[in-house]
Amino acid sequence: MNFISTIKMTIKGLLARKGRSFLTMLGIVIGVAGVIIIISLGAGAQSLVLGQVNKLGSNLLSVQPGKSETNGPPAQAFGVVITSLVNADVEALRSKSQVPHAVSVNGEVSGIATVTWQNKTVDTRFLGTDDGYESGVNFTMRDGQFMDAPQINGGANVVVLGSTVADALFKDSGVDPVGQVIKVKSAALSNSTTGVISVPLRVMGVIDARGSAFFQDQDDQIFLPLSIGQNQLLGIRHLQMIGIKVDSADNVDQTIDDITRVLKQRHHILSDDDVDFTVRNQATAVELLTTITNALSLFLTSMAAISLIVGGIGILNIMLVTVAERTREIGLRKAVGATNGNIMKQFLLEAGTLTSIGGFIGIILGIVVSYLMSLLMGYLGFDWDFVISITSVVLAVGVSILTGVIFGLYPSFKAAKLDPIEALRYE
Repeated sequence: MNFISTIKMTIKGLLARKGRSFLTMLGIVIGVAGVIIIISLGAGAQSLVLGQVNKLGSNLLSVQPGKSETNGPPAQAFGVVITSLVNADVEALRSKSQVPHAVSVNGEVSGIATVTWQNKTVDTRFLGTDDGYESGVNFTMRDGQFMDAPQINGGANVVVLGSTVADALFKDSGVDPVGQVIKVKSAALSNSTTGVISVPLRVMGVIDARGSAFFQDQDDQIFLPLSIGQNQLLGIRHLQMIGIKVDSADNVDQTIDDITRVLKQRHHILSDDDVDFTVRNQATAVELLTTITNALSLFLTSMAAISLIVGGIGILNIMLVTVAERTREIGLRKAVGATNGNIMKQFLLEAGTLTSIGGFIGIILGIVVSYLMSLLMGYLGFDWDFVISITSVVLAVGVSILTGVIFGLYPSFKAAKLDPIEALRYE
């Protein structure tokens, strides 16, 4: 029997059992699609992380109050209020003789506030900062201008709006936000006499849309002078973070050492065990997140691989049943001259065809689902790239075919070894 005849007989046998063939392939389809989807989602997540860093600005460092253990978060991340960083620390870090590679240094405080203009009210996040913010973070102005140094240092009642806040307050009215006075109030300061503090601020400008960065909407916030954020909205004297931009990636490690040395001197720290601040590198955060996504992808890919094994066991089971059902047919074919090799080739081809078709369907399904997921993430505002790795496709197809061969070997061998006389007597 030639190869073409074997293929025709194989296809005829599979079509005669359409329902069984479909259920047999289902495990392979799910496993192959799962491998492709998971690897695609992992690549998309990594592109998202890198995109977030590019939005915020490259070569960024952050100094946060409180010591962290190895790569863990500082204590303030768990809601502990630490007041170790102050405005004078910012001025010290701006010294070129102390930190020569720092392009910009800015102090920050933040919180939740309610913003009101006429009869419209928006709950948003405020960021109190200084003039170092504009040169340290990547953004462009849609209207007006950012706060300048005299306004910030003088504690002027001015504010810059993110595009989401500006649209929520002014879009329907047709009024230009620049020059309008809004009221900002925070529940952080209140007492029985005055209640919640409300501060009138004049809009200086609107920042162009930036999207999300590290799962936080950069457009749904307002920017105001550091002193107003500290004194009038939060009632504090310390800083919640210091942002630093380095002139080159090659100088990041040196700058971290310089920052650590300056702050240890200022805070009179003699031992590393007593350090009351944490310096974070943006690149380190990216590496950590990339490691996490890689580990998660590997784990989920392993889970998808298990479904391939389950599918292979299904093929083994179905092929054994098929051999039992077609015992008389095997005996008849052997009686008219079919060799053991012909019989084995036919059943191996059936198993390989099942897994190949299942693999092909799984590839199509995996690509379609990955594409739909990228569209969904884009609709939700994330910079999620649609990435299909050739390696994942080749891996998925190779494993599916290998599964068919491995789990089809025993049934094929069993069918080939049947005695033709005993097979013809089989009922």
